[in-house]
Amino acid sequence: MARLTAFFLLFCSPVASLAQGSQVAFGNTQQDSSLPVEVTAETLDVNQNDNTAIFTGNVIIGQGEMRLSAPRVLVVYKDDQSGIKRLEARGGVTIISGQDAAEGREADYDVDNGMIELRGDVLLVQGPQALTSDKMVVDTRAGTAHMTGQVKTVLQPEGE
Repeated sequence: MARLTAFFLLFCSPVASLAQGSQVAFGNTQQDSSLPVEVTAETLDVNQNDNTAIFTGNVIIGQGEMRLSAPRVLVVYKDDQSGIKRLEARGGVTIISGQDAAEGREADYDVDNGMIELRGDVLLVQGPQALTSDKMVVDTRAGTAHMTGQVKTVLQPEGE
């Protein structure tokens, strides 16, 4: 019985902690949010009155080593037009940084502080490992991500 309890504590405790939230690495380098942001899309609509632009159709956004793709992205410019304040991606979002990839239904990227919040059926793939959750917040400057809301993964025993 003691061996069964030890087995349970050893192998189930990490899974229980994942259910409440998990801090993981994301990307292979720290992202510099001061780098230029390159956007490609099929269409662009600009609204000078509220400092926004809407990119639609196969939108791909690149900044340094990071790539974000989505069907629709709203770009909100700073009030003084000196740069991008935030990006709001909708309709199924994929973020790639180094060997890591994440996807979800929508994402908001605050360019100034380098934080990306990915929401809705989030899937993070890191090599052979995969994690799912309701929400993931990526700190591009630190190269980390925090996953919350029904975090789930399968822990594989060491290879044979």
